[in-house]
Parts: sequence; C-alpha cells; structure tokens
Amino acid sequence: MWFKNLQVFRLPSALQIDVEELNAQLAKQAFSQCSSSEMQSQGWASPRDNDQLVHSVGRQLFLLLSTEKKLLPSSVINQVTKARAIELEEQQGFAPGRKAMKDLKERVTEELLPRAFGVKRSTWVWIDPEHGWLMIDSSSPGKADEVIKLLLKCTSKLALESLRVNMSPQAAMTDWLAGNEAPKGFIIDQDTELRSHTEDKATVRYVRHTIDPDDVQRHIAAGKQCTKLALTWNDRISFVLTETLTIKRIKPLDILDEDTDKRTSNEDERFDADFALMSAELSGLMDDLVFALGGEMPAAIAA
Repeated sequence: MWFKNLQVFRLPSALQIDVEELNAQLAKQAFSQCSSSEMQSQGWASPRDNDQLVHSVGRQLFLLLSTEKKLLPSSVINQVTKARAIELEEQQGFAPGRKAMKDLKERVTEELLPRAFGVKRSTWVWIDPEHGWLMIDSSSPGKADEVIKLLLKCTSKLALESLRVNMSPQAAMTDWLAGNEAPKGFIIDQDTELRSHTEDKATVRYVRHTIDPDDVQRHIAAGKQCTKLALTWNDRISFVLTETLTIKRIKPLDILDEDTDKRTSNEDERFDADFALMSAELSGLMDDLVFALGGEMPAAIAA
C-alpha cells in the first residue's frame, strides 16, 4: 500500500505520541454511515478493519478518514421541485412565491435524500513522530484541510505547521530546468509545466516528452516559470513536484522488486511490510527534497 500523493505538514521532531490515547481521542469522531436525513458523514475508520483507529508499525502511525456523501444532483431536486410547483399552482390558482419555493425545495430534498445513493471515499494519513512528518495521501489541499480540521478537533496536542523551505519550489524548479541539471540524488523526467505570470497565464506542458533544454530556456527567458516538474529520486521513486510543495503521482520503482524476498503470504504482515518500506523511503525522499530546496525556513522567519 503506497501513497500516491503527499500533502506535507510538520510536527515537532521526536514527538511522543501515546497510541492508545490517540485511538481514544479519534473514537470521539469515529465514522458512521449517513443516516436517512444526512447528506454527508465523515469520521475516522480502522485502517485494518479492526477496533483500532490507529495502526502502528514501529513508531510509524497510520490513520484513515472515511467520508460518505449522498449523490443527489441539484438538477434532480430542481426537476422534482418544478413539477411540484406546477401541481401547487394548479391547486391554489397562483404560482408559489419565493419563500414557498424555498420551503418546497427543502421538502423535496428531505424526501429524496433517503433514496439517494451514498459514495464512500477514503483519505489515508501517515504520522512519523520520529522525523516530525504528517503526510496526507491527497492531491487536493481542500481534502487535506478536512483531515487536519477533524484531527485537531479530536486532539490539540499535535502542533501542526505547513512545511516551509528557504527556496520556493517554483524558483528552484525553474533554476533546475534552466541549467538542465537536477540537484544531487534527483533526475529530471519527461513531464513539466511552465506558466507565465501575465494576465493570460500562458502555459507550456511537456507530457511524456523529452524536454529540450534550448526550448525550455527560451520559455524561461520569456518570463515563464516552472510550476510542475517530474523527478526521480535515487532511481527509487518517481514523482511530480508542484509549486505549492504538493507531491503527486508517486510511483515506487525497483524497490518493490528488491523487497519481494521479504514478503509473506499473510495479508497483515504484507501490509505492515509495505507500510514500513513506504515510510522509510518517503522519509528519505523528503529529507533530500527539503535539502535541495535550501533547507527548512526557521520558525521565527516562517511566522
């Protein structure tokens, strides 16, 4: 089980987390399916389908946020509301007013909601207390915010901060492309995006295409900067770095083959082995990436 994306947050290094205490805190916001009158339900679920909301492997912690949302398109609500409004007009001899239409729409929604189909999605969270990382497997900052808000609602002991580095990812990626050289330990791959800061936001994208250094330098000279760049770290993990420090499209390379001999037919043991491998590799990747971006910004400056 590997994360496909990373929204990265910082925790104090060597943070001591009591797993049983955290499990009890998360239980206050445990997931339950939508009731017939609810449009959405959200809460913590067991990562391994047992009674534990925190799954630990060594000192690494794994959480799972589950969200269920009813599929009730506004077009359906509006269609039924319109039909009911026509019936009401025929009965009373005049069209319902604005307030009556609002009340009618609310009643239609309540009527249709129990029959709406619920769709579940899961968002995985990895906490590395030893190195001070909290990672969320999502490409969307909005979904990451949902995780953080619910987590802080359960416990106030996690002093979370956004990861701040001395060199902006956009400036760093632009420099790497301009010099056609990635920082030590990294290789530039074949996907990138350059965008201008002019009003038209002119954008050039390379998708699975060899990046021509001369062509790229012309775009940079014209004022475009790199907003996305595909990289490979130590021939072990490929990913896309964005201007917001979001890491997308994570793909382990030969390291899964290297780990084959250690695998087991036991599903729980295999899950733990994958999690241990992922956490070790991604921690190493983040350390090198932060170094390549000039190191972390001191807290006083970041504030």
